[in-house]
Amino acid sequence: MAKIIGRPALPNMPWQDKPAGYDKPVWRYTNNPVIPRDAIPTSNSIFNSAVVVFGDAYAGVFRCDNRGVEMDIFAGFSQDGIHWEIDPDPIVFEPAPGCDPCVTRKEYRYDPRVCFIEDRYYITWCNGFHGPTIGVGYTFDFKTFYQMENAFLPYNRNGVLFPRKIGGNFAMVSRPSDTGHTPFGDIFYSESPDLTFWGKHRYVFGTAGGWQSKKVGPGPTPIETDEGWLMIYHGVLNSCNGFVYRFGVALLDIDKPWIVKERGNFYVFGPEVDYELTGDVPNVTFPCATLTDPATGRIAIYYGAADTVTGLAFTTVDELLGYMRKYPFPTTGEQAAQYAQKFQNQQWDWKFD
Repeated sequence: MAKIIGRPALPNMPWQDKPAGYDKPVWRYTNNPVIPRDAIPTSNSIFNSAVVVFGDAYAGVFRCDNRGVEMDIFAGFSQDGIHWEIDPDPIVFEPAPGCDPCVTRKEYRYDPRVCFIEDRYYITWCNGFHGPTIGVGYTFDFKTFYQMENAFLPYNRNGVLFPRKIGGNFAMVSRPSDTGHTPFGDIFYSESPDLTFWGKHRYVFGTAGGWQSKKVGPGPTPIETDEGWLMIYHGVLNSCNGFVYRFGVALLDIDKPWIVKERGNFYVFGPEVDYELTGDVPNVTFPCATLTDPATGRIAIYYGAADTVTGLAFTTVDELLGYMRKYPFPTTGEQAAQYAQKFQNQQWDWKFD
């Protein structure tokens, strides 16, 4: 069994065993959605949100679009990771020490991730600052929040921190974008000594065929294992009925995470049931957070469903790695060349590592 490392034991995390006879690598919580669209009085939808262990319970930062369909992020708490109390007022950021107050000017905020590093909880989100960029902030208690400098110039979305420093630097994967509903998207890696100045940008991987042919981007905080960084990512297909969001997995080098060791060719989870197929944006499953238990290899995944509600799904590190290896994505050599040749006449933008 592959080992999850760098995470505390979490024996009481939300969990349901895989249903008998079920042959897919990720399965849904039977009482989904765990967070409905109207969990606070003003919300139109609550989705694409992040959850983390907080003391002996859980905390999170949630995307809540209000009934004006305006985007913002809100804090919440839970004793069991399933039943949530979300603050009805959005997070108000104070400027971090040494940070100019101008960065707290708000156009919009959405799709947060939360990651504990060293002594605090860091929040990243898509921040409206003359266009979409990666906002960075932190909290110690999920009550008082501090905003730092934006990580990148516009345009960028889906900034996801690694849960520890790599080579002495903070590390992040992100998806550079444009002003609109991005018609492209590849995953890039960046480093920073202080979470202010970012560089050492490296290409990780890009789009491929089928379910991930339009764009790809990082999902939850990468999971450190004894085989490399397990990254759950989202992939998008531009179908005749619009975009379809699913998620897959890749394994990145532990010391140089821009090096892709392995990548799955098949998605591991996608929209299949009513609350994923129908909503404000149909056909979307978008992963933003995981809880893990190293002792058992269990993984709980929080995901946005149809841009309307928040769902919970379950898997294990071995389920994901096993499925990835059963249906591998060719990245180098003759096999990759043959695979690219097969699809050269289709409207897919092939990129290989």
